[in-house]
Amino acid sequence: MEQDKIIELSAALLNRELPADSLFAGKVTVEQVVDSTNTRLKALAAAGAPEGAALIALEQTAGRGTHGRSFQSPKGAGLYLSVLLRPRAPVAELLTLTGWTAVAVREAIWEASGAPAEIKWLNDIWLNGRKLCGILAELSPLGADGGADYVVIGMGINLTQTAGLFRAQGLEDVAVSLAQAGYPVDPNRLALALLNQLDAMAKEFPGNRAGWLERYRSRCLSIGRRVSFAWNGAVLTGTATGVDDGFALRIAGDDGRCYTVSSGTVTMLK
Repeated sequence: MEQDKIIELSAALLNRELPADSLFAGKVTVEQVVDSTNTRLKALAAAGAPEGAALIALEQTAGRGTHGRSFQSPKGAGLYLSVLLRPRAPVAELLTLTGWTAVAVREAIWEASGAPAEIKWLNDIWLNGRKLCGILAELSPLGADGGADYVVIGMGINLTQTAGLFRAQGLEDVAVSLAQAGYPVDPNRLALALLNQLDAMAKEFPGNRAGWLERYRSRCLSIGRRVSFAWNGAVLTGTATGVDDGFALRIAGDDGRCYTVSSGTVTMLK
């Protein structure tokens, strides 16, 4: 099997290079292996960890995606990063953070590697028609005021996986890495770009939703595409026509009805 280049990450370098006013400055930790960066950071958040804590791992043994799916996190082949935010906003606003994050991650990938990645609604980053990155945002249980005490946002970006590794995992037609697509990148440079973009996002949330929504729409490859989607226990088909102000996907159904999908799996059809 082809061998993958093992990446190296430096918490000291990242903490040194982050601007002094960054939410994450001095709060970045790198670990060799964790069960899940989100799981670990949620436990730290519940124990009182400060806003801006960021955890990066070289390997996850129990990486998680949306809807309870597992997320392949091979040792040293990807960038697995979670951040802790404590935004003061209504839950309805907090539920849009996945969309905001998709914009930040897409911009960071472009800035660091030059890869023309795009957003597949709602929370995946795609490159060359395959998945490059997944995003998972998790809220704490609601408090007495109806808000969330914290939000942990995690992302896993494929960096150095080869076609051989994806083939061995049964993902050759599903996933892609930056190196495989011809956009190798220094992981520290990408991590720094991610943290800078997430810092900008956190500082503008939720006030500048219109600006981030415009950027999301301009990079959402789902718009205009034929899709299938779940609705009341059935799988329907239609054409995605746009993204509404809450980052939900508007779909013109083949049955003549209009649908607004705010969660669940939407599959782009060939």
